Amino acid sequence: MLTSSLATDVASSVLVDCNAPRSPQTSRPLRYRACPGKWTVAEARRPYDRPAAGPVAPMVEISPPDLVKRRTARWDGLVAEVVQSPSNDSLHYRFRAPMHLLVVYEQGARRDGETFVEGLPRSTLRDLSRKLLFVPAGHEYHEWQEPRTLMRAMYFYVDPAKLQSDSEVDMADLSFAPRLFFQDATLWDSALKLMRSVESSTSEDRLYSEALAVVLMHELILFNRGRPRIEPQVRGGLAGWQQRIVTAYIEDHLAEQVPLATLAGLVRLSPYYFCRAFKQSFGIPPHRYHTGRRIERAKAMLATRESSVTEIGLTVGFSEASSFTTAFRKTTGLTPSGYHRSLG
Repeated sequence: MLTSSLATDVASSVLVDCNAPRSPQTSRPLRYRACPGKWTVAEARRPYDRPAAGPVAPMVEISPPDLVKRRTARWDGLVAEVVQSPSNDSLHYRFRAPMHLLVVYEQGARRDGETFVEGLPRSTLRDLSRKLLFVPAGHEYHEWQEPRTLMRAMYFYVDPAKLQSDSEVDMADLSFAPRLFFQDATLWDSALKLMRSVESSTSEDRLYSEALAVVLMHELILFNRGRPRIEPQVRGGLAGWQQRIVTAYIEDHLAEQVPLATLAGLVRLSPYYFCRAFKQSFGIPPHRYHTGRRIERAKAMLATRESSVTEIGLTVGFSEASSFTTAFRKTTGLTPSGYHRSLG
């Protein structure tokens, strides 16, 4: 499960512009032979022999960098990156770090190319659509390709130290194995939901995205262990004292982006099992409960007629009037102004 955050990560997701100019330390050229795809492990390792400077999570190096668009979100122990290449020019990818890497290829085909994950035979598979790739922490990954179609993929960087044990997953003897171009419907669905969330995310969606990240990591662990995904029923949900603590905390921090890990920590559960127990108790996941309480607070403020719709939206934690209106209408069937008028 995902626990405490990376050194400088905030608990909620943060969008990062990966196309911004890089420092000389992070934009060093990739080393590959004149004949593409003929790297050795020793050659691939060279750029990563030195520990990464600072607390920023290492990411896949792509060359040339200006041929791809990258968008990144961060949570506790996890970085997710959407990568898109509209160009047909040759691209080179490299990665080796103390982080697990899950690559989800949403779409793409290549005229030529080769993919290597340390511990597995090289692959020249042409159609990469709906394929997944997993690189355990410390393993080499490098790839070159000449795209034939638009390439879209998502990279998930997982900090192994942030995966903790729970009643269902014993991490003590867990060892991740490299996997190259495999398929798994459950992992695919969870990853695609998170990809869509990253691309369309607003500040109000962060708790939902964090919950998706927790589920994805849990599914990755179960897949690696080869265990069935038949989850036991959560009996009774949250205890009374747990419900009181969580709901009081949400009320006291209604306008804030409350991290899922914070709520789970208050009741001494892992984020994954907290989500399941919360839904068992309240019938809805934490992010929907939080939004619902914001709307109820907004309705009470609209009834007093002391503040404008924009001011009320900001007060209850919506960063934009449009997102406030959308959430309010989804919950009540009316816009904030329409609700205000309906009060007479």
